[in-house]
Amino acid sequence: MQKTAMTADGEAALRKELEHLIKVVRPGIVEAIATAREHGDLKENAEYHAAREQQSFAEGRIQDIEGKLSNAQVIDISKIPQGDRVIFGSLVTIINLETDETTSYRIVGDDEADVKSGKISYQSPIARALISKEIGDVVVVKAPSGDVEYEIRLAAPRRRRRRRHRGPTLESQRTSSWRRPSTRTSISRRTAISSRTTSR
Repeated sequence: MQKTAMTADGEAALRKELEHLIKVVRPGIVEAIATAREHGDLKENAEYHAAREQQSFAEGRIQDIEGKLSNAQVIDISKIPQGDRVIFGSLVTIINLETDETTSYRIVGDDEADVKSGKISYQSPIARALISKEIGDVVVVKAPSGDVEYEIRLAAPRRRRRRRHRGPTLESQRTSSWRRPSTRTSISRRTAISSRTTSR
């Protein structure tokens, strides 16, 4: 069976959703069904049928998540070395060669995909065209309106961590301890010297 690729964040999100479904949603639906049964005839009981539909959906989602997690190939993108090639987890910046519009996407797993947040599935047409290509390459993506050409401008597997400020070093402290005389001080000294010379 083919593995389901996902990032570490994607796996964590699925486990969180699964826990919520099992511990919160499932008991709530069971309670709603029990309450609806107390109302009498189940054939015309709208609350009962609605609860049963919710139960069917929730159980289906639980099975779906459990299946994906059991067959998951979790890829920690923070451990992927930097490079110019587009791979799973890459943050890719592309430019539409016809409109000059620039867009950035993060290539992730199916359940993590959210175009509005700039995340696309690795199985999407754009991601398939980009994966294994390098910066500067031009790719063709088949769209409903026709083929679209994009140029890859940036491909970063992970975000660079900001360096923490450790405070001034010994060398910087030595440098900062000496200060150049201010301009005002220099001018006042020159004025004083010139006045002495004139008085003589």
